[in-house]
Amino acid sequence: MTLPRSFAATTVFAAAALLTACGADSNPPSAAPAPRISTAYELPGERVYPEGIALDSRTGTTYVGSYSTGAVYRAEPGAARAEVFLPEGADGRRTTNGLRVDPAGRLWVIDSTRGVAVYDTGTRALIATFTAPGPDPRMVNDLAITPDGTAYLTDSLRAVVYRVTPDQLAGGGTAELTTAFDLHGAIAPRAAGEFGLNGIAADPTGKYLLVVDMPTGELYRIATAPNSSPAIHKVTLHGGDLTNGDGLDLTGGLLRVVHNRDNTLSRWTLSEDYTTATRQATVTDPALSIPTTMVFVDGKALVVASQFDKGGPMAPGTPTTPFAVLAVEGI
Repeated sequence: MTLPRSFAATTVFAAAALLTACGADSNPPSAAPAPRISTAYELPGERVYPEGIALDSRTGTTYVGSYSTGAVYRAEPGAARAEVFLPEGADGRRTTNGLRVDPAGRLWVIDSTRGVAVYDTGTRALIATFTAPGPDPRMVNDLAITPDGTAYLTDSLRAVVYRVTPDQLAGGGTAELTTAFDLHGAIAPRAAGEFGLNGIAADPTGKYLLVVDMPTGELYRIATAPNSSPAIHKVTLHGGDLTNGDGLDLTGGLLRVVHNRDNTLSRWTLSEDYTTATRQATVTDPALSIPTTMVFVDGKALVVASQFDKGGPMAPGTPTTPFAVLAVEGI
């Protein structure tokens, strides 16, 4: 069943500066228009349970991955329904998490149980594969790519960020992921196997990464330059936190966060050095259906509605089909 083309969401706006400027007798500021949620496009298949989404900024094409099968779908701008780009089980992939398209137009596809595979978007040919090192449990989750083509990937069970350089990618074939940053000394201690780091975003210069620790709602800034001090900095948050934060999108100086279990999207302003973040707005609506990731394009957020709580990895049940990517205006 396709979602209605639009409906209102429960919205909270943090307008601290405006409230400070207005005295008790002042007229309150006009309310912002309620965000609108609609179906951007549908995904083929009855048990897709989508998780990751990537935008090819050169063409406007988006790619979406299936957590349950490992398939990857492609939607051209304006398409009402995505098509299969990589079929389920392709190259031994059992699941798909984070996706990104790099500046050269290559698609990076994470299999959380293994690592990441890189594809030519024109030919669909596999270019290279990078696997998580060692036998310990891993959950390679999300990735960001800096302007020079370096990829950084979070591991939610190992509390590390891996790095793949352009030179490593040029070598092709199969290689191991290299740990670039270890966050054990920064995040709160937790039991072995407990979930932690999730979404990651890179600033436009490639100087900084932002990484969310999902259970605590904390945000960390990582400096990518060698020997930076401090390399890892806990961001000061004003107006809320990032609890259940999943996908991150950093566009136009604004950080947008997907809070999966809360059916919430939030928008944050950042200081110039990324050491503080202030919540500006939130959208909460059950129609988001356990959102996982998003991209921001043409003034709206394209949000993956995972339905993980309807027969997916979170809870038993039956999903509403077709699965869909949602368009959210006003966040």
